[in-house]
Amino acid sequence: MTTAKLPPILVVTTGGTIDKQYFDALSEYQIAESMIEKLLETARVAHPFRIVELMRKDSLELTDEDRTLIAATIANAPERHVVLTHGTDTMTETARALADIEGKTVVLCGALAPARFAESDAAFNLGMAFATCQSAGPGVWITMSGSVFDGLKVRKDRAAGKFLPL
Repeated sequence: MTTAKLPPILVVTTGGTIDKQYFDALSEYQIAESMIEKLLETARVAHPFRIVELMRKDSLELTDEDRTLIAATIANAPERHVVLTHGTDTMTETARALADIEGKTVVLCGALAPARFAESDAAFNLGMAFATCQSAGPGVWITMSGSVFDGLKVRKDRAAGKFLPL
């Protein structure tokens, strides 16, 4: 009996809280080296994946040019399943910028607490994104806090610290 080869997942990292680190001397958070590979290794992910660390930015600092680069990176990649780690503040703006990519399932995820923190939601959200990109149809999706949203029909409620459908 042979098993079909699993289609690889492209993981594109852009920064955001998921990759932030607290620098005590500066009394502020800064985006550091991505934690995504470590999270996947710790979770013993056996599904084939490839990571592209595209940028290290807070999502509030992302420009239209950055979103064009993100879209081009995803559109030109051979993988049809994509997880995009992203800051939560402008995640929905980037989802809209990816809406015209055809034939790919793109899932955005992030975290409300840095992955380096013991009580972070990062690993769970990343796991949800991996599952969603394998089971959802083509399009743009957002996975946060145990929910899967159509990436074009969701908003972030900053006061409540969660995503809600439109």
